[in-house]
Amino acid sequence: MASEIVPFSELEHVDLHVDAIYQGGRKGNAGDEPLPPLVSVSNNGGFRYRGNLDALELVALTSTLKDPDWPDMLNPETGIFTYYGDNKRPGRPLHETPRNGNELLRRIFESAHAGPDGRRRVPPIFIFTSTGEGRDYRFRGLAVPGSISLSSSEDLVAIWKVAEGARFQNYRARFTILDAPIISRSWINDIIAGSAYTENAPKAWRDWVEKGNFSPLLATRSLEYRTKEEQLPTGTGGVAVIKCIHRYFENDPHSFEYCAAEIARLMLPEVAGLDVTRPSRDGGRDAIGQLRVGTGSSAILVDFALEAKCYELSSSIGVRPMSRLISRLRHRQFGVLVTTSFVDRQAYQEIKEDQHPIIVISAGDIVKLLKENGYADVASVQNWLETNFPLKLT
Repeated sequence: MASEIVPFSELEHVDLHVDAIYQGGRKGNAGDEPLPPLVSVSNNGGFRYRGNLDALELVALTSTLKDPDWPDMLNPETGIFTYYGDNKRPGRPLHETPRNGNELLRRIFESAHAGPDGRRRVPPIFIFTSTGEGRDYRFRGLAVPGSISLSSSEDLVAIWKVAEGARFQNYRARFTILDAPIISRSWINDIIAGSAYTENAPKAWRDWVEKGNFSPLLATRSLEYRTKEEQLPTGTGGVAVIKCIHRYFENDPHSFEYCAAEIARLMLPEVAGLDVTRPSRDGGRDAIGQLRVGTGSSAILVDFALEAKCYELSSSIGVRPMSRLISRLRHRQFGVLVTTSFVDRQAYQEIKEDQHPIIVISAGDIVKLLKENGYADVASVQNWLETNFPLKLT
């Protein structure tokens, strides 16, 4: 189904619909920006807002979703939006950025953690991502700071990066996109007039302000299995990263099992133990591990088996190797398949239709996980491989 497209001439009068596209002008100058007429904010920067830092009225966060070093990301299935601050180069303290983006983040998250009175100081936050077509933006939703699954020490984190030989910090912020599929023009006008908390405000937003309740906009996958295209990396940079990994382990596939185990840890941070088995005694399983579910003394450990396949991008995982993994799973175990390629349609379909407990970490997933953990290009990935998985070829 095609996305709704709203022309530039209508922006001052329309509602905001999640995933609709709001077109910019076509004159080739700054006046083409759609967000000023749409929500009455400035016409440039990732952070755009009405009011000032001491009295924010509305915030629009924009992203291309294409910065490999700072991978902003929307997870439509959970409603979590990850957004990086604006201190993206060395040379400045964390909060002293030209557009005060990191200071804005610090203040709204601090207010969000300060009870009902604090939450009333948090302005409506609108998320927009560029479409790649001119200055057009797609509206991704109304957001609030934090998430029901994150503590106040986890939703806004200052992380260290190294660039140009210098260390510096930037924020990684996590927001929840609320279950508010339509933002009415009446509420936008209320906000612009200086009063966000009105009867026109979405119920999910009022519930968060009053009670701190998170009601995320959840999107259940319409497909039971991922297509080849969904499993492979997008863009030349992602493809180059996977080819680098395949080339590194091409003549030593057993060493890739250690790499696959580490990649599994990145996806499943609650892994309590994961041991790569010896080739002659693995029983068809490249590694066995335990996943911790729950916390403290109430936690339980769930066993899983891992299989690693270092294939070229063009070589798929078919029914036969997938069936072998399934047949080797013991009672109450789940399986993890890590591959530098993809699972073909028939094999993936059978996994889902027969409800086999298999997690597939494909080539695209590997690129995404590495990028999220600071390895966004071939040089950094190559260094990660050489440092952590020295080859034992004779």
